[in-house]
Amino acid sequence: MFAAPAGLAEECSACGLDFLALERGGRFVGVVTMLLALVLIMAALGVDEWLRPPLWASFLFWAPVTVGSVIGVLRLYKTMWVYHQYEESQQP
Repeated sequence: MFAAPAGLAEECSACGLDFLALERGGRFVGVVTMLLALVLIMAALGVDEWLRPPLWASFLFWAPVTVGSVIGVLRLYKTMWVYHQYEESQQP
């Protein structure tokens, strides 16, 4: 379903379903990303208050966590959006 970490493929390799026609642009991708950023900032502040790690350790931990979280959440959101659009297009 995905050709890049968070980018949809043009079509399904098994059945030929056109994913790009179903996606119609990411309407709320920015909102989803901002909500995730808020959650990650709150978590980082909580960890900093609780453990008081050095700055280099915070960067070493939070950089890959942020990248992985954004890619994971965008993949989940886009999968749900394409599924929703597919279900809508199949109803008479």
